[in-house]
Amino acid sequence: MSESRFNEEDSRLVADLYRLSKKSPKLVRSHDYDAPSDPAISITSWKMNEFKYYDVPSPFPTLARGLFTRELTSRNDKEPQYQIVARGYDKFFNIGEVPWTDWSSMQAHTGPDYTLSLKSNGCIIFIAPLSSSKLIVTSKHALGPMQGVEETHSQAGHRWLKRHLAEKGKSEEELAAALWERRWTAVAELCDDNFEEHVLPYPPEKSGLHLHGINETRKAFHTLPASTVDAFADEWGFIKTMTLVLGSIPEVKKFTDKIAKTGTWNGEPLEGFVVRTHVTEPKPDSTSHDRAPPYPPGSSFFFKVKFDEPYMMYRDWREITKILLSAKGPLNDANIPKSKLKRKETLSYVKWVKEEIRQNRGAFSEFSKGKGIIAARNRFLKWLECNQGKNDLEVSESAPQPKKFEKTIIVPVAIPGCGKTAVSVALAHLFRFGHTQSDDVHTKRTGPTFIKNVVELLKNNDVVIADKNNHLRQHRQALQGAASKMHPPARLLALHWSLDKPYAMIHRVCGDRVFLRGDNHQTLRADTITKSHEDVIWQFIRDSEELAINEVDNIIDMEIEDTLEATVARAVDGCVDVLGLEKPSQESIDEAVRIAREYMPKTKNPNDKKVKKFEPRYYGILPEIDLLDVIGTRLDEAEEVPENGVEFWRALVANSRVTNRPHVTIVHQKNIPEQEELWERCSVIHLMSSPPLFSFNLGHLVWNDRVMAFIVEAFDLATPDDTADAGQEGHDFVSKLHEDIRNILHITVGTADPNIPPVEAKALVDAWRKGERTGIGSLEIEGLSAQGRIKGLTS
Repeated sequence: MSESRFNEEDSRLVADLYRLSKKSPKLVRSHDYDAPSDPAISITSWKMNEFKYYDVPSPFPTLARGLFTRELTSRNDKEPQYQIVARGYDKFFNIGEVPWTDWSSMQAHTGPDYTLSLKSNGCIIFIAPLSSSKLIVTSKHALGPMQGVEETHSQAGHRWLKRHLAEKGKSEEELAAALWERRWTAVAELCDDNFEEHVLPYPPEKSGLHLHGINETRKAFHTLPASTVDAFADEWGFIKTMTLVLGSIPEVKKFTDKIAKTGTWNGEPLEGFVVRTHVTEPKPDSTSHDRAPPYPPGSSFFFKVKFDEPYMMYRDWREITKILLSAKGPLNDANIPKSKLKRKETLSYVKWVKEEIRQNRGAFSEFSKGKGIIAARNRFLKWLECNQGKNDLEVSESAPQPKKFEKTIIVPVAIPGCGKTAVSVALAHLFRFGHTQSDDVHTKRTGPTFIKNVVELLKNNDVVIADKNNHLRQHRQALQGAASKMHPPARLLALHWSLDKPYAMIHRVCGDRVFLRGDNHQTLRADTITKSHEDVIWQFIRDSEELAINEVDNIIDMEIEDTLEATVARAVDGCVDVLGLEKPSQESIDEAVRIAREYMPKTKNPNDKKVKKFEPRYYGILPEIDLLDVIGTRLDEAEEVPENGVEFWRALVANSRVTNRPHVTIVHQKNIPEQEELWERCSVIHLMSSPPLFSFNLGHLVWNDRVMAFIVEAFDLATPDDTADAGQEGHDFVSKLHEDIRNILHITVGTADPNIPPVEAKALVDAWRKGERTGIGSLEIEGLSAQGRIKGLTS
């Protein structure tokens, strides 16, 4: 205690954090560690809800991302005193990520100098004094060992610190004294490919702790200039971080725009830059007062400029390889997320790495442990330079030679509720295209008749819209066949509504549209009693086959969430560009939108089906979330993840064992009559014309060797201020949801084998909540929330 430094402002900050974490544990959380250099001292690490860093005003008493504290007096005292031990940077954002990081806002509210520091590709390490002779070395939120992890990031950072100090003939005690005297936290990046490879390579001479900042260890964020940081690095043996000083925001933008074209600086690929400046009083003529940074003038202020290429491409290659290595069956059957296959180089990489794994799997033996990633990439890049690689890449990137077309078939690729007929009506009105609908065909063999109708219309029209969902490959092949028989062959132009969003979100948007149009359709009419039309939409989502580039000559990308006005505008721009048409006036486009909105089908098929009684097996929430994306990203970015959890996840992905329609079960039919009241409340919400949206956090990912699940927390109404009928019903539902039900809410991510019932996730979650940890792995997830509606479900 004799050496402990007490600062009233710092102590109040920590006290505020304790109060806030007790009041709102989902907003602020803490974890206690024994200090490795002195186990008698307990160090508390603080974590804030990541999403809430975006809020203005901030709900937090500090914006620090990485904060370690200790208690100086017993908590039995009336007013315990606290000390900040280590302090990270304030949370900072990418360009355009928040209102105060757009270029115009920063021009108005920041001032020179602007120091651009290389964004190192490793993990952050804090080095701070416990006393004048003892240090702690931490990662962003943790220190010391962790069960299931051979060497943690903080342990690896400490190992490198000892090595740097030894090379300078210095001791930890001397460094502790220097930091203690100045009340500093050293901030470094651990870059060591022998410990853990990331995306960008670090040769032996650049491996170690790259010092990129020194912060004053206090509540207010103040970081020292690059000259001080570099001098400190020289003195204590750290690797210096490359920096560049510019004098204005326009200079920063011009320089980073130039670097973005290649993604390289001084001949080396990079992830991006961290730009360090300070907040100034707003310029007198500023019009961006509402976009000012949430910091007072004089504060240190950071923002980042990240480059997608080649960094993101290299990340994709790494994740694709891990997925393929986890596949149990043939590599060609492995499930690679389509979002990672958009680059031509990646398509070549997939073919190359599959063959490499087949021929020499041993070369990838350490890949899952973060080793051999860069070596594999370098082998591929070298292969690309040979004739075979060049030829393969040319095939991947080669676009068909421009053809001359006399006729065009516009091919919607969609599901019900996307708006394909509305946009078809608008285009036909604007450009006088031919337009035929599959839903108007009433013969037994609708497919051939529809194709015949398209061909007939092409005789008198240069452009015909083949208005059908065309969600199956066989539908598109039939149109391909018709186009190829024309002389010369007709062009196929796709209006493509990609299903690349969470399926539950797509289902909600399209389902609402079908419900709102009521019976204004030839066949698929809104079922206000059982909502059976929603089952039809789910079937289309499940059955849809992704459009391949070689199936059509041109593609216009559409967005399911667009309004009718935006949808028509997108389609018009695409047709003008591809077909070389003159763009209609805005007045003409507005008129076409009006006609599309008022469109009524000429015929309707008789609806003589008897309405079946709706009998769901259970009621659940369909969360609008992409599990492949969110889990893959979190596992990739987390500091310490038990290896068995990473391996289990990759096996689920590779073997297509991740559920494609995640849900949160609220009540099951087998729970009746015990939970009959809950069942009835779910039924009422399901049948509402516009049901409420519920929100929740996904706080922990848990797993054993059979099943993986997300634990659902903080279940609430998505729009708490909603006073409409749906909102009131939602409020009542949340208030009456028993704690026993809340405690078992979860999403089953996937099971290791088809014979393992998904219901095992419930027992796993129940055991974890009761504190059982044997055979159960877990990872706390920061800032992940979802929303969804309650639906009656049968499967």
